[in-house]
Amino acid sequence: MAGDDAIQAEPLRLVATPAKGEVSALLLRPEDARFMLAFAHGAGAGMRHRFMDAVSARLAAAGIATLRYQFPYMEAGSRRPDARATLLATVRAAVDAARAAAPGLPLLAGGKSMGGRMTSQAAAEMPLAGVRGLAFFGFPLHPAGRPSTERADHLDRVGLPMLFLQGDRDQLADLELLRPICARLGARATLHVVAGADHGFHVPKSSGRTDGEVQGELAETVAAWAATVS
Repeated sequence: MAGDDAIQAEPLRLVATPAKGEVSALLLRPEDARFMLAFAHGAGAGMRHRFMDAVSARLAAAGIATLRYQFPYMEAGSRRPDARATLLATVRAAVDAARAAAPGLPLLAGGKSMGGRMTSQAAAEMPLAGVRGLAFFGFPLHPAGRPSTERADHLDRVGLPMLFLQGDRDQLADLELLRPICARLGARATLHVVAGADHGFHVPKSSGRTDGEVQGELAETVAAWAATVS
C-alpha cells in the first residue's frame, strides 16, 4: 500500500487518564472516508506495528479512517499492560478523540487482540458515546493451549453489533468455542473466518495467498459490515 501518493498519518496526542497523562495517536483519514474507527493495538506491540500500519492503510483504501493510539504502558516502553481500569479509560478517551476528529462520520471502535477485548469490556461497562459497532481483529478468547470461554462472558452486556475477524489457525480462539458464542449473541454478532490465518493474520506460503491479500480481505469485510450498522 506504500507509494509516493499515499496519505500520511497525522500524529496526535490525547489524555489517556489524568494520572497517566498523554499518549500518542495517529489519525489516518482519506478524503473519501465513510466511517471512522478507533483502533487499539494488541498487548505486545504498539500502534506502529507493521500489522497496524498495513491494516490502517488498507482500511483507508476501503473508505475507513482510523485513529490508532497507544495504551499508557506501551507509551512508557513497558511490556506489562496497564491495570484494567486504565486500559478501559484509555479506550474511552480514544473514542472521544476519534469522534472529535471526524464528527461527521459514523463511529466504530475495536482493535487487535487485547485492544479489541478492552474495547468490548469498556462497551459492556458503559456505552461508548456515538459508537455504532465494534470490530475485533483476532478476539483473544483464551490463552494459547488453554481453551476456555470466560473472556467472552461480558459480550452479553454489549448492546452493539460486533464483527469477529478470526483466522482458522488462531491459537487464541478455538472456533469450536467461538462459534457458539456468536450464535448466542444472535444478530449482534458477525463472524468472518479467514482461511489459513493465525492470530496475527499471517498465512503460510502453501496457502497460495499473501499477508497483504489477507489484510485487504479484513478491510473489505469491515467496510461491508460497517455499511450495515451505520
